[in-house]
Amino acid sequence: MRVFLKTTTMLLAIAATSTSFASTRWDMATPYVDSTHHTQNIRQFAEDVKAATDGELEIVVHAGGSLIDHKEIVRAVRSRQISIGEVFIGILGNEDPVFKLDNLPFLATDFDQAKKLYAVSKATIENKLAEDNMMLLYSVPWPPQGIYSKKAINSVADMEGGKMRAYSSTLSQLSVLLKASPTTVQTVEIPQAFSTGIIDMMITSPTTGVSSQSWDYVSHYTDVQAWIPKNMVIINTRAFKRLDEKTQQGLLQASADAESRGWEMAKKETALNTKILADKGMNVAAPTKALMSSLNDIGDTMATDWLKEAGTEGKAILDAYKK
Repeated sequence: MRVFLKTTTMLLAIAATSTSFASTRWDMATPYVDSTHHTQNIRQFAEDVKAATDGELEIVVHAGGSLIDHKEIVRAVRSRQISIGEVFIGILGNEDPVFKLDNLPFLATDFDQAKKLYAVSKATIENKLAEDNMMLLYSVPWPPQGIYSKKAINSVADMEGGKMRAYSSTLSQLSVLLKASPTTVQTVEIPQAFSTGIIDMMITSPTTGVSSQSWDYVSHYTDVQAWIPKNMVIINTRAFKRLDEKTQQGLLQASADAESRGWEMAKKETALNTKILADKGMNVAAPTKALMSSLNDIGDTMATDWLKEAGTEGKAILDAYKK
């Protein structure tokens, strides 16, 4: 009987150990707070992954930069410090010009244009990530970008000498062309940056404007719809390959669902959050013709500069986009 009980106990222990190793847990870093549609979509994505893989893969979401700072997320995924993360595509602009593409002002200014630009550039983005042992799971856009300021912006002259928030190399270049001073400020740092005078204006989405309660520190929102940037969810390729085939397929299906859902969420967020800005007392205004004319000229300059940097690879993408 003792032998039987001992054997049974050992078998149960082995079974329990096998069960614990059968499931995989990934910590996921995202820089955005829960009120953004990106994080809401990611939390649903994590639930979908768990359901689609019968609990074999669990993704634990760490929002608001609570696990890893935004600018360090790509390095963390690349080095397998974490297996999965979300980043703003433009934050990789210094690594390769293709990541600057959807930050180019006035190239893709509505969701249909943004989706087409994504379609023609996706394969190149995937190839660039693969070179660093990473994979693209899905990408979701922000609403069109507008100007937040403490005074009315009727022409580019109203922006000269300002201190502008910059979250990518492309936006830094735009700031310089506007004769403003760019300062790198991440999303979670926006309220403090305004309150301490580090910045006095920014170009960002209605979503970020609402999540950071922009009405507390600026009074004007000029809806220039400058561009529609995207975030992307990336994973370490080795981590993906360690999953069994069924779990891989469940993850990929949940990713496709998240991308489709996220684009629809972004469209709804645009109208909803622009209304919230107005309801909170901000002066929400359409841009003047003079402002848009000057901004479009700057956009053309930046596109020309980007093509010089991106070379034949970049030209092929833009040619495909303009067909």
